[in-house]
Amino acid sequence: MGQLIDGRWHTDKAAIELEKGRFVRRPSQFRHLVEQGADARFPAAAGRYHLYVSLQCPWAWRTIVYRSIKRLQSAISMSVAIPDGRHEGWRFGNWVEGATADHVEGFTHLYQAYVTSQADYTGVVSVPVLWDKQTRQIVNNESSNIIRMLNGAFDAFTDAKEDYYPSELRADIDAKNHRIYTGLNNAVYRAGAAETQEAYEKGYTAIFDTLDWAEDLLDRSRFFNGDRITETDWHFAASLFRFDPVYYSLFRCNRQRLADFPNLSNYLRDIYQRPGVAETVNVRHIVLGYYSQSWNPSGIIPLGPRDYQEWLARPHDRERFSAA
Repeated sequence: MGQLIDGRWHTDKAAIELEKGRFVRRPSQFRHLVEQGADARFPAAAGRYHLYVSLQCPWAWRTIVYRSIKRLQSAISMSVAIPDGRHEGWRFGNWVEGATADHVEGFTHLYQAYVTSQADYTGVVSVPVLWDKQTRQIVNNESSNIIRMLNGAFDAFTDAKEDYYPSELRADIDAKNHRIYTGLNNAVYRAGAAETQEAYEKGYTAIFDTLDWAEDLLDRSRFFNGDRITETDWHFAASLFRFDPVYYSLFRCNRQRLADFPNLSNYLRDIYQRPGVAETVNVRHIVLGYYSQSWNPSGIIPLGPRDYQEWLARPHDRERFSAA
């Protein structure tokens, strides 16, 4: 992996975001919003915006699944990065099944989008990226912002009107999102990228405290915020889909597999089997992408897990709660 320094690509360990052996995630730097209304700086419009994503990355998957469940494929185009070691950062090309070339700008590397937007950009080059084709600049590279835009700003261009961030549930959603981020979404990297035993154990403990909490909560509720799926569920599922294939083994989060949690297993099947979700989960990209990076020094890529998506497609028991 690497990073941009004053607009030039450098390959170095700083891009892994370690401080004294601990993983510390740096904030995203592009935070503009697409809004409804012609006077907006970035007005909502069909065909104007493009997503640069990776099927491997849980943060990018949030935007991929929103684009799918909100049926915005015809309104927002998308390029899918190659799952590899990212020595040159995220790259685009169609020689790996499921990845694509960039047919919008012709970028071969994602850092080209960052430098096009800001010539002296310094920082990590991350996905997802929401790109404005008209002004040729990054609108936003923070997944939590992008999914809220996809949730409502583009409703004029889809018949999928479900609101995953309803006003009456926002306090609960925000609180649970925070717990899931600190205890799972980010904690798996704190465990997996740790260079000290103490840092690893703190991440590990946070992960299983969070999974135990979720297992108990989901014994009483179909979803995190009641009987309707919300933004919290998409935040949580992003990490769950990657847990058994990657985090359990590569990141040493090995107290239990997700398959050993009855409620979490059935919950994840419920999520996976919702319309528009299964086609966004690419287990081979997930395994290739994680195991090609520096935290797997041997470079050997596992051939499994076998039949993982078949496992996700098995019947679940979540109908015991009220329908959503």
